[in-house]
Amino acid sequence: MPKNKGKGGKNRKRGKNEADDEKRELVFKEDGQEYAQVLRMLGNGRCEAQCIDNTRRLCHIRGKMHKKVWIAAGDIILVGLRDYQDDKADVILKYMPDEARLLKAYGELPENIRLNEGIVVDEEDEGAADDYLEFEDEDIDKI
Repeated sequence: MPKNKGKGGKNRKRGKNEADDEKRELVFKEDGQEYAQVLRMLGNGRCEAQCIDNTRRLCHIRGKMHKKVWIAAGDIILVGLRDYQDDKADVILKYMPDEARLLKAYGELPENIRLNEGIVVDEEDEGAADDYLEFEDEDIDKI
């Protein structure tokens, strides 16, 4: 049998995020950065986000955050804009829910943005809720 030459398995890697509970300083946007809300996760370290300037961008999660910071639909993120590609951006930071509320209170985020919601409803999907059929009792008896 081969000898184990590493420092441990997956359980060793799991116990690294003990410092996440502590408060961190609130990071505001700088030049070349924008706030965004995640619309949907695409897989392969990418997501689609609606930026505050009303532009949808394909965002790439940077390697430092990949598999360490979990991003879901509806999260508020800070993205770095690309000079050469306007429709793509890089995720720099994910804001915790209390940090997102503070950003909204400081006026950094617009008032119409909805926080604390896991699934963001797209404009195209609003009509999808009406795509159900309703049967009367007589219709079921005829079948």
